[in-house]
Amino acid sequence: MSVRSEPTPPEPEAGTSQPDEGVATDDAQDAEALLRADNIVAGYVPEVNILNGCDLRLAEGELVGIIGPNGAGKSTLLKSLFGLIPVREGAVRLRGEEITDLPAHTLVSKGIGYVPQNNNVFPRLTVEENLQMGLYLRPKQFGERMDVVAGLFPRLGDRRKQRAGSMSGGERQMLAMGRALMMDPSVLLLDEPSAGLSPVLQDEVFIRCRQINKAGVSIVMVEQNARRCLQICHRGYVLDQGRNAYTGGGGDLLNDPKVIQLYLGTLAQAG
Repeated sequence: MSVRSEPTPPEPEAGTSQPDEGVATDDAQDAEALLRADNIVAGYVPEVNILNGCDLRLAEGELVGIIGPNGAGKSTLLKSLFGLIPVREGAVRLRGEEITDLPAHTLVSKGIGYVPQNNNVFPRLTVEENLQMGLYLRPKQFGERMDVVAGLFPRLGDRRKQRAGSMSGGERQMLAMGRALMMDPSVLLLDEPSAGLSPVLQDEVFIRCRQINKAGVSIVMVEQNARRCLQICHRGYVLDQGRNAYTGGGGDLLNDPKVIQLYLGTLAQAG
């Protein structure tokens, strides 16, 4: 059983989470899901599955975190949602429409943005050129979208002519997020946005994630910094061996004794 959340949830509160035996949701919650994945089985090598039946729900206005040990399938789940690896079983739906295995450029046009963990900017291009690459489907809207992104990330507006390769790790991460936002997505998939950053820069990235979410973008975020992720997300999923182990409110998971014992201590050491 999973802890249900409202489609426009409040700030996370402490409580108790439940072991996940497949995400159990009622018909009303399923109908409200902006993005949903059912029983996803996927992997990179033929006949070797990384995901073994994952489920996910994202409602309008939610920030959902995915945590778990290394090799649990967190990044693989994001890639399967964005059509970067084939889904062998199960289905992905956006607003009720099946989008399983559609190519990434089609998903971008449907309102899904994706920020990978590595190699997520063009280092030889300027900030402005990187942002233009994010709007290749709608180049005439560049000025309007640039203003919006610069409002969220003022440094990008100030450094439009700076080459991305000369920016700090935190600035490059913000540029990658800004580029994904240029298409005005309704859903943003973030893979380890704080990876490799100092604690100060990690905090800034998490603050920006909350600002983006409050601006109306629903977010699915994979994070190795499990505690910080659960502090800011409305709901969370704990993956283990390619399956949903626990799901619940961010505060519920953060304060659940079993989740702390089995995952948060290990993840804190790994992070």
